[in-house]
Formats: sequence, structure tokens, C-alpha cells
Amino acid sequence: MLKKILLLLAAVFLIMQIYQIDVSIPDDAETKTDFLTKYEVSEDIQKLVKGACYDCHSYNTEYKWYMHIAPASWITKGHVAEGREHLNFSDWDAYSLRKKIHKLEECHEEIEAFKMPISGYVTMHPEADLNEEDRLRLIDWFKHMEESITD
Repeated sequence: MLKKILLLLAAVFLIMQIYQIDVSIPDDAETKTDFLTKYEVSEDIQKLVKGACYDCHSYNTEYKWYMHIAPASWITKGHVAEGREHLNFSDWDAYSLRKKIHKLEECHEEIEAFKMPISGYVTMHPEADLNEEDRLRLIDWFKHMEESITD
């Protein structure tokens, strides 16, 4: 009986692999102005933002090997879609000035409250694990960006 159950589970797992996630980016993504290319951003801040934010909040998602195996792929796709829905740095120019200011405010507030990057993401992506100094630098930088685009 155990052998039949294990065979059934293996079959279900293999069938799940047929349904692969769509990892393509929109056709017009390259014509849009990315947040980090729009402004003069130092390399160290770019590295922090890309490491902690861009996988879920841009079209520059780097899907690791395990993210192509269902059901992990489905969970990852859902997280990325939700992240892009809240903020997509690749679609930065599509936002109104008011929305840009609000998004920058949310960026520093979420980092200050230790809500971003989310702990589950940091567990699987150690490059996103911000030490206190980097966290404070990002907070200050997002605050500075918020102030600078209002001038």
C-alpha cells in the first residue's frame, strides 16, 4: 500500500511539472525607463536595491533553479506578481509624480518597519539580508529620493 501511495505521489509531482510558470517579460519592458537608470545612483546603492528589491519589484527577476520546480515555481510566481503589483521599478515612468513620491515613502517605511525585504525571501537570497548599516543607508537614500523628486 505504501508503495502505491509513493508511486501516486511521484506521478502527481511529475504531472505538476507540466505546468511551468511564465517567466517572460513584457515586450515593451526594454523601452520603459527603469528606476535605477533614470536617476544617478551610486554603485553601492544600486547593489543594495537590486539585491534586496529587484527580484520581486522589477522585470529583472532572477529565477533560481528551484524556482522552476512546481509547486515552488507557482508560489514564487505569485510572490513576484504581488510584488510588481505594489511596486515595479521597471515601470517607474508610468507612475505619476504623486505615486512616485508615495512609492518612495513606502520603500523607506517598509524597510524601517523590517517588513522588506520579507524574511522568507532573505532566507533563500542571502544577498538581500541587509545589515543595520545597509538598512539605514537604504532608508536614508529612499528618503532623499523622495525629497529630491518633489523639488
